[in-house]
Amino acid sequence: MFLTTNHTSLRALEPSDLDFLYTLENDVAVWHVGDTVTPYSKFVLEQYLENATQDIYTVKQLRLVICNQEQKPVGAIDLFDFAPLHRRAGVGIVVAASGQKKGHASDALSLLLNYCESTLQLHQVYCSVTVTNSQSLNLFAKAGFKEVGVRKDWLKTPAGWEDVVEMQKVFAS
Repeated sequence: MFLTTNHTSLRALEPSDLDFLYTLENDVAVWHVGDTVTPYSKFVLEQYLENATQDIYTVKQLRLVICNQEQKPVGAIDLFDFAPLHRRAGVGIVVAASGQKKGHASDALSLLLNYCESTLQLHQVYCSVTVTNSQSLNLFAKAGFKEVGVRKDWLKTPAGWEDVVEMQKVFAS
């Protein structure tokens, strides 16, 4: 496996990931950071998995599974809004509660950034993080992302409106 560290690896989605993906996508605790307000069915996710092998240049996105040392899925990391002409993409990451605070998010982000810079030859990547998500803000800052702005009242949550920090990493090349 070419995207791996001593205890974390990234791999393509497999049909066997259906149950894990079903649990991850239907976690209402993270719905507010996306545009999801309804659960995903296993049927819809099966269809997604069938098409997940399409090239990033075709579908403009890529989802990789984050695995622990035992090759068990613990999360997912995404490239989205892939713009080959401008050589940039958005980054999103989610780690299940069972995989948190074990270094998997940091390892996965490092592996993905290396892939973005060396293989995809991107010029930059960006992310959007809620101001209250200090873990993610620290994760991206440690990976070299810089804050470039704040979107006020950007996400509607059960607790009210939440600001979002926009972050960006520009590669040296």
